[in-house]
Amino acid sequence: MRITARIDDSYEQKLQAIQQATHLNTTDIMKLLIIHGKILKSCFTIYSMNSPKPELPEINKEDRTPLVDVLLEMLAWQQKQIDELAQEILKLKGETTKPKIKPSTMDKEGAPGSDDSSSKRKKGPRRSKKGNLKIDETQIIQPDEIPEGSRFKGYQDRVIQDITFQTHNIRYRLAEYITPEGLTILGQLPEDIQGGSFGKSLIAFILYQYHHQHVTQPLLLEQIRDLGVDISSGKLSYILTEDLDDFHAEKDELLKTGLSVSKYIHTDDTGARHKGQNGYCTHIGNDFFAWFSSTESKSRINFLNCLSQGKTTLYTLNTGAIEYMAQNKLSVVILATLENISVCINTAPDWCEWLDQQGIVKPRHRKIVTEGALMGGLLDQGISSDFSIISDDAGQFNVFDHALCWIHAERVINRLIPLNDSHTKAVDDARDQLWSIYHDLKAYKLNPVTEQASSIRQRFQVLCSTKTGYETLNQALGRMGKNQHELLRVLDKPYLPLHNNLSERDIRDYVKKRKISGSTRSDAGRKARDTFASLKKTCRKHGMSFWGYLKSRLLKLEGIPPLSEVIRAAAASG
Repeated sequence: MRITARIDDSYEQKLQAIQQATHLNTTDIMKLLIIHGKILKSCFTIYSMNSPKPELPEINKEDRTPLVDVLLEMLAWQQKQIDELAQEILKLKGETTKPKIKPSTMDKEGAPGSDDSSSKRKKGPRRSKKGNLKIDETQIIQPDEIPEGSRFKGYQDRVIQDITFQTHNIRYRLAEYITPEGLTILGQLPEDIQGGSFGKSLIAFILYQYHHQHVTQPLLLEQIRDLGVDISSGKLSYILTEDLDDFHAEKDELLKTGLSVSKYIHTDDTGARHKGQNGYCTHIGNDFFAWFSSTESKSRINFLNCLSQGKTTLYTLNTGAIEYMAQNKLSVVILATLENISVCINTAPDWCEWLDQQGIVKPRHRKIVTEGALMGGLLDQGISSDFSIISDDAGQFNVFDHALCWIHAERVINRLIPLNDSHTKAVDDARDQLWSIYHDLKAYKLNPVTEQASSIRQRFQVLCSTKTGYETLNQALGRMGKNQHELLRVLDKPYLPLHNNLSERDIRDYVKKRKISGSTRSDAGRKARDTFASLKKTCRKHGMSFWGYLKSRLLKLEGIPPLSEVIRAAAASG
């Protein structure tokens, strides 16, 4: 909005210029000017008193108009943002910031310790705490004095759990012989320790401490040196990042197997710095598996590339690819040309070269065609177009049959800043209706009934078309209504979750590792972090010990099959 008026214009000319720019009548303009003057006067008075924050003056009801309400709401929102930024500046300067202390839930109804009988936790069956313990040593202790004639009645067992940390260094003396022919023969080291100076148990311990216990590399070096291991920081880094091909291969199988046995996946991403540059880590998974990949981008092309990991053909032009391009409004001329072409390309450089040969040079056209070709490749590999992807409404995940998280949808309303009691009531009513629909959807998942599905859709449409006195709330409900298909996918697929909490939980462990250890410095280090985050989370989903998994793989022990087989078995039994 631009007001074209000169300083030397008359009062009438200035008023006319304001009317042309704002489309307001004279009365509303005068009210705004009066309010603006009051605000400036209040701010000047307060600042002259060295007050840290100005306060808005009281505004009479007769001065309140929809435009004034919107302006006041904007001011309140801006003040909240200013306060948050001020705290962030203090944090960056290393100064004390205002702590975020969550309210206690101890006094709430149903909280632990309250008198509400429904809040009491149900006790499970009692289990033997020490019945399954392995006994490594048995000592018999006799009484100090045994009177003559006493009769032995047996033993009372007391099991004391302890742990021993100590090195176990082995010297292998390789016998050397010279044959009658003059050839030298030498004894060979065991296969599992050839080519190294450290045993597999120690390597398993290092990987467990670093990837599972989040011990930083300097502390881990200090820890194992304190235990008596003579190791350099360079060798420790090598163990953590190199010679891990078997683990990387098993991680790659997680995604291929998980996609082949699943009807849906959860996905989300988070920040992941690498070599001093900001990047992103994408999570893909469900109840059967977890898979992480760190890259420099969070685009839709990157997400489709993540889904294509391990595939033989990435870029494919087929019917599914053409449909995707048409839905995303690719140029009709280019679309008509591509309809008669069949292409299967394996690498990104070859694909870019092919695009150049076809004369597809505009960034938007290249983007849509590349996304479509990646979609075609996934469809060609067996992923159904009806495959569901659950996310938090980030645009890069909106492919295949997309479903939205209800928790993230509700946050848009929960974050609104009401200006008065009527606004507060409107927000509370909208949230109550929203959660009522959510609980009915949970019940519908357990017992899908067609009539109930129609009722839920109708109630959702009524909620999203509601008009209140709070314009920002109306806009939020309108945006939610546009996402009706994605929010109500569970009505057509009752097996879909209603939220994306699984992805949030899975990715939280990665965020914890990032906060403790910072960014990765080498490509091998980044790959190792993604691999072990994926393997560890997948083990946890199936109730498997990650320590047992590491020992099984490094010491070639039986008992834990390949994780891809574990995923297939769980999917078959589920």
